[in-house]
Parts: sequence; C-alpha cells; structure tokens
Amino acid sequence: MKKAFLQLHLAVFLAGFTGILGRLITLNEGLLVWYRLLISSATMWVLFLLLKKIQKISFIDILKITGVGFIAAMHWVTFYGSIKSANVSVALVCFSSVGFFTALLEPLIFKKRIDITELLLGIVVMIGIYIIFRFDPKYKIGIIIGIISAVLGSLFPILNKSLLHRVGVETLLSYELTGGFLVLTILLPFYLHYFPSNQFLPGWMNLFWLLVLSWACSVWAFQLSANALKKLSAFTVNLTYNLEPVYGILLAFVVYHENKELSRWFYIGFALIGLALAIHIILLRKNEKKIPSPG
Repeated sequence: MKKAFLQLHLAVFLAGFTGILGRLITLNEGLLVWYRLLISSATMWVLFLLLKKIQKISFIDILKITGVGFIAAMHWVTFYGSIKSANVSVALVCFSSVGFFTALLEPLIFKKRIDITELLLGIVVMIGIYIIFRFDPKYKIGIIIGIISAVLGSLFPILNKSLLHRVGVETLLSYELTGGFLVLTILLPFYLHYFPSNQFLPGWMNLFWLLVLSWACSVWAFQLSANALKKLSAFTVNLTYNLEPVYGILLAFVVYHENKELSRWFYIGFALIGLALAIHIILLRKNEKKIPSPG
C-alpha cells in the first residue's frame, strides 16, 4: 500500500512538472504538443504491443477516440499557450477551474442532476481566478487561454468515461494520442500561419526536455498511476490529482522564482482557490466514509 501511495504521488508530481517543461522548451506551443504527441504515442504503441495490451476496436470507436484525442491535444496547446503568454503559476491556477467546468458540463452531457456543492466550490475557484484577472492585467491573455484549456481539460475525462466501459485504458490512450497527433498534423500548417514560429526543429536541448516530457511525464506517469490504481481506490487516485496545480506552482516558485513576479492579488486569488480545493477534499472524504464497504 505504501509503495502504491509513493507511485501515485510521483505520478502527480510528474504531472505538475509538465508546466515547468512547458516554459523550459522554447518551441511554439503547437509544435511542442505535436512533438510530445509524436514521441508519446509512438512509445505507447511499442510498449503496449509488446505487453499485448492493445485490443481490437471498431472503426466507429476509433473515430470517437480520435475526436477525444483532438480535444486533449488542444487542451495541451492552450495550456502551454497560457504558460507562454503568462507563466506556469497562472496557467496552473486556471487549470484548477477544471472541477468547476466538470461539475457544470458532465450533468449536461449525461443528463444528470447537477451537484450544487461542487458547482458552488467551482464558483469560488472562478472568483479566485477573477481576482487575479481583474487586478493583474498583464496576465489577462494568459488567463483567457488558460480558461479555454480548463474547459477542454474537463471534457477529456468526461468523454472518456463512456469509452472506458468497452475499451481498455492502454488501447484508449494509444489511439487517443495517435488521433490527436494526426488531427494536429493536419491543422498545424494553419496554426503556424496565424501563430508563426522561427523554430521548427527542436534542437538538442529541446529534444532532451521533450523526451523527458513524453517519457517521464506522459508514459511513465501513466504507468505509475495504473500501478497505484491496482492497490488504491479510484477515489483516492482522483483526490490526489487535486494536488497537481499545487505541486506545479511550488515547482515554478523553486525553479523559476515566479513568486517574485506575482502580486499580492495572485496570492489572494490562489488562497481562495486553495480553500475551495481543501473543502472539496474534506467533503469527498466524508462521502467516502458514508459508502459501506462490500461484504
């Protein structure tokens, strides 16, 4: 059990580290994601085929998975766009609003009742983001892009839920990343026309960090999460992933000293967001205790 917890927190730490690498890699955000998808999808196909974890699926499912993969790809493009327009801390604060959009969009998509508590806590998060938006005008573009990223990031797991009932997670991820890569490849010339880049090839240092991003923060992080899920409940795994923005922001403070760039309004907004996340964790833990154990 202890090993599973360590694997889970390492996976969340690696997920938080993606923001650091997004600032470190000097490529345009569209190219950055294109290379990440290329390396990650190729690695997953080789790894999961060797492990015999890829299953045959229908053409209709491939099309659906490709659509979700494109949403995931655009989530990454806008996430790294937010980092490059503002900074890692601002992008991750916006990422915290994923819970709000999930609470709003999931009931609409699956025609379920809205969880008022989750919605209210999400609104508190949005107020925290608005405080930063209102009083730190230099980050406005980055915040707008970050909110778009959060909307896309909330759709990704919602749409995956129905697919996971009939498609294994390894197969799903391999097809999703490949689908996202193929669609982004088609759209990339248009993207680069409107958002031009002077650098198309990554260079040795960028390539090194792209490999770290793809192999450590994508493939290895997934393997760690999957191994942890064998010993821990899905609830515990999802709850722990709430720490991803916190890990990422603390890393940004240590690596880039972003704490010196941010005004007091950022900390006021972030404190409000942190309070909402803490209340959410407490409520989730109480609800879990109410669920009787099987047998």
